[in-house]
Amino acid sequence: MKSPVHRCRDVERQAACLQTEQPCVPVSQHIPSGMWFIRDACGIVCGVITWMLVFYAEFVVLFVMLLPSKNLTYSLVNGTVFNTLAFLALASHFRAMCTDPGAVPTGNATKEYIESLQLKPGQVVYKCPKCCSIKPDRAHHCSVCKRCIRKMDHHCPWVNNCVGENNQKFFVLFTMYIALISLHSLVMVVFHFLYCFEDDWTKCSSFSPPATVILLILLCFEALLFLIFTSVMFGTQVHSICTDETGIERLKGEQARWEKTSCWEAMKSAFGGPFSPSWLSPFSDLRCKRDPNDHVALPQGEIIEDDVIEIPLV
Repeated sequence: MKSPVHRCRDVERQAACLQTEQPCVPVSQHIPSGMWFIRDACGIVCGVITWMLVFYAEFVVLFVMLLPSKNLTYSLVNGTVFNTLAFLALASHFRAMCTDPGAVPTGNATKEYIESLQLKPGQVVYKCPKCCSIKPDRAHHCSVCKRCIRKMDHHCPWVNNCVGENNQKFFVLFTMYIALISLHSLVMVVFHFLYCFEDDWTKCSSFSPPATVILLILLCFEALLFLIFTSVMFGTQVHSICTDETGIERLKGEQARWEKTSCWEAMKSAFGGPFSPSWLSPFSDLRCKRDPNDHVALPQGEIIEDDVIEIPLV
């Protein structure tokens, strides 16, 4: 009789049965390494739009509000703060997009590989029928990335990648820095409007008054929209980390079959160690390549047809 601990992923297996399965092929002995990048048209467009919106905010903040200002200290301080936060936001976005989120090697569902895991008799493992890999606990298949992802939270088109075990920190930093620059730009827009109302509109900007108003209103709308959106996403991600439950696990109502850790330990695991300034840096662990485990030479053999494999009793 199978233990309830091993009865999981019924939804995924049922969904897979509704699709036409492609025959699995054994994994090759050598998989070339390289930068992780998902070739998805929607994700690429969303990523480009994200960068364009940040550059638009940069343009309005610098050329409409700060450079025409007569207060040099005000321009230097706000320009330094805004540009630093914008740079960190874009760097975090790039890392979240180009970091392997925790992809499981494909095509390793072979008898030889399962034997190499040295599992206990009676233990059950599951094969993903879509990418023909042995699923680790808490891994889910992403139809966009076409891979099983360890501790997958969700697939985000804005970063053109899954948010998973290896890149959740960068996604959290991205949402945090976008929320901060949105809040900062909103404050500057309010002050600039007040300044222009008290002074001559032709002197408070190098653009014409109508153009200045349109640019500021568009920036205000963009900043308010993304402040709300990224703040909610930031809070959701921190909550997922602290509760040790991913978004997809919560959505599917999966019962915790793993030993949950405390909030602080989960934060240290997600951010790469004890609290330090590196928690706030998207440049820690400078590696935008696939997971090294994705390149290891795996035992060769025929792909097992069964989706549920139970280790026989001795």
